[in-house]
Amino acid sequence: MEIIANNLAPIMFAGLIIFLLMGFPVAFSLGACGLFFGFVGIEMGVLPASLLQALPLRIFGIMKNDTLLAIPFFTLMGLILERSGMAEDLLDTIGQLFGPVRGGLAFAVIFVGALLAATTGVVAASVISMGLISLPIMLRYGYDRRIASGVIAASGTLAQIIPPSLVLIILADQLGRSVGDMYKGAFVPGFILTGLYALFVIGVAIFRPHWVPALPLEARSIKEDNGKSGLASLGLLALASTAAAIYFGQHYAQVLSYFKGETVAQVATDETIVVAMSVGVGLAFVASLLNKLLGLGLLSRMAERVTFVLIPPLALIFLVLGTIFLGIATPTEGGAMGALGALLMALARGRISYKLMVQALTTTTKLACFVVFILIGSTVFSLSFQGVDGPKWVEHLLTALPGGQLGFLVFVNVLVFVLAFFLDFFELSFIVVPLLGPVAEKLGIDLIWFGVLLGVNMQTSFMHPPFGFALFYLRSVAPDRDYTDKLTGKRIEQVRTSQIYWGAVPFVIIQIIMVGLIIAFPNLVSGGQDKAAVQDTSNVQLEAQPQDEGSGKEMDANKLFGPADAPPATSASQPASAPLDPLEAAANAGK
Repeated sequence: MEIIANNLAPIMFAGLIIFLLMGFPVAFSLGACGLFFGFVGIEMGVLPASLLQALPLRIFGIMKNDTLLAIPFFTLMGLILERSGMAEDLLDTIGQLFGPVRGGLAFAVIFVGALLAATTGVVAASVISMGLISLPIMLRYGYDRRIASGVIAASGTLAQIIPPSLVLIILADQLGRSVGDMYKGAFVPGFILTGLYALFVIGVAIFRPHWVPALPLEARSIKEDNGKSGLASLGLLALASTAAAIYFGQHYAQVLSYFKGETVAQVATDETIVVAMSVGVGLAFVASLLNKLLGLGLLSRMAERVTFVLIPPLALIFLVLGTIFLGIATPTEGGAMGALGALLMALARGRISYKLMVQALTTTTKLACFVVFILIGSTVFSLSFQGVDGPKWVEHLLTALPGGQLGFLVFVNVLVFVLAFFLDFFELSFIVVPLLGPVAEKLGIDLIWFGVLLGVNMQTSFMHPPFGFALFYLRSVAPDRDYTDKLTGKRIEQVRTSQIYWGAVPFVIIQIIMVGLIIAFPNLVSGGQDKAAVQDTSNVQLEAQPQDEGSGKEMDANKLFGPADAPPATSASQPASAPLDPLEAAANAGK
């Protein structure tokens, strides 16, 4: 019995794995494991009898955490946009724009995937929308099925890392950091990953051009009366808008000084970029609107179409991310404005209906309940795990790895990559991240940088054959039998599941390369450049604070209670400077 009492933490962790392997729902596996070992610990005298009295306060702390409200807001926004026809218009227009070049449809899918990721934040919505709209077109014009399915699935998973991502909200909550800072940190890596996808398509277009053919001339429907594409007009409009944005950005400080009536010496770079881009986009929209209303004939049909299709989602991105980056709104408030903006866009397109609203609200409610139940289960597990000094066991286990920070990061990323074969990002965030965050902080790793790194790694959970959810979403909408194309009359072969799986492999490799780039170049994550640099800390020694005399195995129950009127007592197994756990830190921050 003494052996069990002294090793209750690893036994508890092994018990959780057994629960999960038996196929129990994750939320109930966490809760049942926490309660079972809590009772075992109390009966064995390892834990105080008042341990479980902490649960109501912890659950109340979750209810008070308004950061989690951003999840249903962004989910609702994504589901409404999915049904508003925005994705269809974007894919059609951008497909026509890039159609004349080899791989043009693949470029359009990647570009639209990034744009949908920055507006919806929901992987399922992006993959299903692009699968329904673009996959039949790519098959119609002879795209290789592996490339077509891989591009669609990978572009849909950009919603994992490009703000407003749901996984970044969860990671920020679990690591006890600001969602806004996490969004800023992930912004550059998300678009670098988009660029790597595009580079892959360029490579395929060069070495395997027959896999990604250009659109035939008869399929290019947006053109002038004289048969020209109108790209020159679009290029001139883009150059004028870019020049206006750059000029405004250079003089933004003077503009602020004029309106504020005081000298503004310097403005934050992210604020300058957001405002300057808004000015450039606004100029293009006004020019196109005047050209259409006054019949000036200065812009081509392509220029007008691209402008009117791109401006609404770009405006929504500014409404959500721009206000967060400028400090005008919190992520929760930004999500609320995004949901309202999506409703207005759907109304403007005449796509809103009672049935649509019921479907969107039902799905949003299900997802929100799913998240909260897992969070409650993880809180029950965390309470008992804290009581048996589980964090101390994990800390000693991970800090004993050779190589210091680098060894820790390599081990953690391999662990998350392997677990992603079996668990989705919600489960990884609630089970694994709370154990890794405190150790990363002890090793001097910036938690914003660490969260973005884990977010990119967790993205592979959607792409792993054979369990990737993005692959399942695509399989649900891809043709599973041969059919006759209505437009061309050609016989189109089905898309086999093996083709979807093989198509995902190159993009999983690209995601792994992106993880390596973030570790090698920590400055890619804004906000983590000062502390995230990987250094050799193999000689770091961590000493546990001594227990109070006479305490033995007795523990002060106050340390387990989460938020309360009086500050909790310090655990013997945890330094006073560290929060009890990320969930509790988030709850306290909400006060």
